[in-house]
Amino acid sequence: MERKTISVGVFEENCSIYGGYIIDPGAEAERIVAALDGAAPKAILLTHAHFDHIGAIQDLQARWPDLPVYVHPEDAKVITHPLNNFPPDYPPAPMPRNVVWTPESIEGCTVIETPGHTPGGVCYWFPGDKLLFSGDTLFNFSVGRTDLPGGDMPTLMASLRKLTALPDDTWVVPGHGNLTTIGVEKDGNPFLQM
Repeated sequence: MERKTISVGVFEENCSIYGGYIIDPGAEAERIVAALDGAAPKAILLTHAHFDHIGAIQDLQARWPDLPVYVHPEDAKVITHPLNNFPPDYPPAPMPRNVVWTPESIEGCTVIETPGHTPGGVCYWFPGDKLLFSGDTLFNFSVGRTDLPGGDMPTLMASLRKLTALPDDTWVVPGHGNLTTIGVEKDGNPFLQM
């Protein structure tokens, strides 16, 4: 399947379009809609619910009112947390409509629970295409911060060990920065050497 990834918002968050899903629509809804090339999306998939990953949801649901938003229940609580904003670019977000968590219904996908950056962080692994959307769990030679509410470094380290079990040739689309592979990260990411 074709994947499109665009960097959106002031934090240059990677929003991807893949298999009809919008993964982490952080900002700039009009650019996300343009990347869909006229197709209606199946759902929004959130790796976690920090403000820079959810900022375009309200505008996307204004266009597609029944568009479901998949988010782990532990991170659904993060959406409306009083500290989950960064005005003026990311004002406090309302709870989206049609929030669901039925990961088994995401076609061709295995959802890997990877808390640590947030309590309900997940990665979306599409084994058929050797593709992992890691959100802010794993970056190219780094990992997501754990000093925000709900973050925990020992928990994140346990989540990273889950990801090292994936095939080395799995492509990783992180929440920010460059694409990488599991093999590259196992060889060079200091957090995966611990």
